[in-house]
Amino acid sequence: MMKVDLQQDFFSLFDLPFQFKIDATLLEQKYRALQAQVHPDKFAHLSETERRVSMQWATRVNEAYQTLRSPLNRARYLLTQNGVDTQEETNTAMPVDFLMQQMEWREVLTEAKQARNTEALAEIEQQAKRMKLTLEQKLALDLDSTHDFVAASGIVRKLKFIEKLTEELGSAFDELDH
Repeated sequence: MMKVDLQQDFFSLFDLPFQFKIDATLLEQKYRALQAQVHPDKFAHLSETERRVSMQWATRVNEAYQTLRSPLNRARYLLTQNGVDTQEETNTAMPVDFLMQQMEWREVLTEAKQARNTEALAEIEQQAKRMKLTLEQKLALDLDSTHDFVAASGIVRKLKFIEKLTEELGSAFDELDH
């Protein structure tokens, strides 16, 4: 039976460098290889204990993969591993310009839903994607190069706002499709 250390960090599990910037294709390849090794079906003929252990491995591999493939979750994980609390629930302080942008987007979102204006929704979506990309690039710099974890946790909080807006946009598009 393969040996997987359930205590090792997610990056080590996938034999990837402990950093924000990762090769998504390589992550996917390593995930598939690990899944092939630890999938519970491979252990169906073994004892109950061995099947339970294989299930723990498969769960750990899935959890690690889901965390590392999402830039926001990967950043949260890196910060946590470095002893930093992102304070997403308690620290809602944001720069005024960022908050104004959020308010403007929400206003346009509400008006676009009422007017059934998919073009306006698509424009907000594009703006949010561009901001997300810019923030992720800054996050890579803060986490991997300067190790400015305070700045990185602020970016994580901003990305959480954008993630929520993106979810609301998705719901708005769904509503207009029906």
